Amino acid sequence: MPEIPDVTVYCETILARVQGCALKRLRLASPFVLRTYAPPASALAGKKVKDVFRLGKRIVLAFEGELYAVIHLMVAGRFRWGPPAAKLAGKLGLAAFDFENGTLVLTEAGTKKRASIHIEGSLADVRALSAGGVELDACDDASFLAALTRENHTLKRALTDPRILSGIGNAYSDEILWDAQLSPVKLTSRLTPDEARRLFTSARATLARFTVLLRAAAAASPGGFPEKVTAFRPEMAVHGRFGQPCPRCGAKVQRIVHASNETNYCAPCQTAGKLLADRALSRLLGEDWPKSLEELEERRAGNVPAPAPKRARPAR
Repeated sequence: MPEIPDVTVYCETILARVQGCALKRLRLASPFVLRTYAPPASALAGKKVKDVFRLGKRIVLAFEGELYAVIHLMVAGRFRWGPPAAKLAGKLGLAAFDFENGTLVLTEAGTKKRASIHIEGSLADVRALSAGGVELDACDDASFLAALTRENHTLKRALTDPRILSGIGNAYSDEILWDAQLSPVKLTSRLTPDEARRLFTSARATLARFTVLLRAAAAASPGGFPEKVTAFRPEMAVHGRFGQPCPRCGAKVQRIVHASNETNYCAPCQTAGKLLADRALSRLLGEDWPKSLEELEERRAGNVPAPAPKRARPAR
């Protein structure tokens, strides 16, 4: 799912193309992508774009006359910039914003169509779509800590919960925690003041660094528009790099898999060398789950006997 750096660069590049331009029409290839009925999509026709800004992970096109198109890309939604009246791309095309100078096309890969468009008639209605999380670029370390510790969660969950922090997801939370050298399963209630400040500094620095990288990548792409928006980038230290060397210490990056999400981390840098139990594997191995990287490598090398399979519980 596109996060703060990706959404920020989308907003910047879209604004550069459509600010002051009147929308000719909004074409919808799928009626399900539009989640509101009032104001109607036709109300946007002829209205000029005043601004494009980010609301969490959403992209907001602000039109004159207090009208707003709010787009949530979800996991697989992406934007393309094409010539005027550009065709919608087969099964991928969801909607097209037609301007005199080009077309902003909303696409979504995969069969699960989750991307959405809301047409809102006031800024208050736009803000009501926010889950209420703190914006990192609009808070200080004290308000960051207050939001983070309002409830007791793991750092991974707290960073990715839009009710706590706005705009951060699975990918950049891994990078932030690696940069701060903090365990993804450490509880927010156990953060020391120094760790909290370190996490705040790392969060802002990591997101700023990747925003600069993505801005440069967009500028270098054909047409100067973001073409490869992905959660996996070569500049990342741990996210999507399971089994590869940590750029800080050289140890192999580890992972925890839960449902469709994967958390990547470096054990020596973040957990004092302790392996975090993957829920599925730890259920299978029980007490035989390796506790350290050394034990894991010995297992892989065949120096430790394989654990005996668990016996099935007798039926009651």
